[in-house]
Parts: sequence; structure tokens; C-alpha cells
Amino acid sequence: MIKVGDRLPAMKLMTPGAEGPQEIDTGELFAGKTVVLFAVPGAFTPTCSAKHVPGFLEHYDALKAKGVDEIACIAVNDVFVMTAWAESQKAGGKVTFLADGSGAFTRALGLELDLIARGLGVRSQRYALVAQDGLVTHLAIEQPGGFEVSRAEAVLEALGG
Repeated sequence: MIKVGDRLPAMKLMTPGAEGPQEIDTGELFAGKTVVLFAVPGAFTPTCSAKHVPGFLEHYDALKAKGVDEIACIAVNDVFVMTAWAESQKAGGKVTFLADGSGAFTRALGLELDLIARGLGVRSQRYALVAQDGLVTHLAIEQPGGFEVSRAEAVLEALGG
């Protein structure tokens, strides 16, 4: 499992683009920047849609003021679902939505969550991390069903306020 001090893997993911889905390289996404990456078990799920994404949108300016260059949300969903979800959340220009369709990035971090018994397949655990130039400087993984340590407010606190 990934931990503070580890480098995030460079992999290809998909992201909504102005002209449709586009490939994004995580190595390039994290290079030379301070990035907050938060993961959700699934797009359009209750906590993710009602609290997690809205919290990062609400605290966007405060995060930017703390030196965050990019805020990204990742889920084990396909890019078309992530595109529709980004639009429904009115997140344009503030949060980059990353589709980890096959769960390869999530597995590389060791943060997969088995929800097969609930009909959702293998998804991502809920977490938030801060990476500086691809190096993890803060990592907060939620307990199953929890929503405390990965909230935008908790990330702000970890960034010093």
C-alpha cells in the first residue's frame, strides 16, 4: 500500500475533455505541482455526490491559497460516467475528474475496495492525498463507511489551516 514518502505511479488514465474523453498521464499530471487527489468508491454515489466533491468545490479557493496547483478526483468508473458526473457537479475548471476504468491505478496504490457483494465490483477506498512533484506528502484513508479524514476541510488542516 502506498504511504507518505512514496512516489505516485506514472500511468495512463482517462479524463473528460472539451472534445470528448482524453488520455492523461499521471506522471505529467503530478510533475512539478502540488496536487490534492481524492478518491471515491463511485461516481453518483450518495456521500461522493452530496459531500465529497461539493466540499472540494466549496474550499477550492482556500486550497489554492495553500499552494495547491490542482485538485483531482479519481474513481473506478469509465470516462463517460466521470464526464456526466463532473457536469452534474458543476466542477468545470476546478476539479479534474480521473477515470480509472480498470482500477489499475487504484491497484497500483494498493487501495482497492471489494464491493462485489454489494453489486459494485472492485472499487477504490475513499482517501485523500497531497503530492508534491509526484511524491506523497499526506495520505488519509477512510475507515469503511467513514467520511472524516478525506474531506476537503481535513486536507486544508493537513496543509496548515
